[in-house]
Amino acid sequence: MPETPKDIVPKAPLDQFGTFEVFVQPKEGKPFQHEGIVHAPELEMAYVLAKEAFTRRFTCTSLYVVDTRSVFVSPLAEGTTNAYDLLEQKQEQHSISEDTFEIYHLLKRGKQHVHIGTVKASTPDAAMQQAKTMFNTSTPVMNIWAIRTKDIRFTEESEKDLWGTLPEKKFRDAASYKGGDKLKTFLERNSQAL
Repeated sequence: MPETPKDIVPKAPLDQFGTFEVFVQPKEGKPFQHEGIVHAPELEMAYVLAKEAFTRRFTCTSLYVVDTRSVFVSPLAEGTTNAYDLLEQKQEQHSISEDTFEIYHLLKRGKQHVHIGTVKASTPDAAMQQAKTMFNTSTPVMNIWAIRTKDIRFTEESEKDLWGTLPEKKFRDAASYKGGDKLKTFLERNSQAL
């Protein structure tokens, strides 16, 4: 061991993978829901890793990923407070260019954020204000996410056949083994032998 410690230097760039949010559509016509995260060096690899991590044990019809830094988050509401009521009303500078934003609601702690709709706005704050006008109902929303559509890596139409490789995997379900029936048969056979 050297007697004097060396200088501490910052970590080199890209020495850690980025974090990407994963959204899954469980069935055709159902909304996308947040399923978890993956760590990857870039968006395309995050897409591949998300498919491997989140679609092996159940069927789904589509999936997409987005860099966590592209997710704009509202304040978190408590109790019966609505997250839309916690949004600050900001003076918007009107911009000619508007983006589309995907809006997600968290209705209950411990559940997933679910896609609720799409809005057009110039900033994430404006997108949340627009969502407040369009999607705010009497049901309290715990948290709101806004994500620029162009930042999302969607499953493309030519990739839809990926999901054809995921038939129902009933053999993974305990109910498919009919263990109770086998145990009953075994016990009956053994009781007759005694």
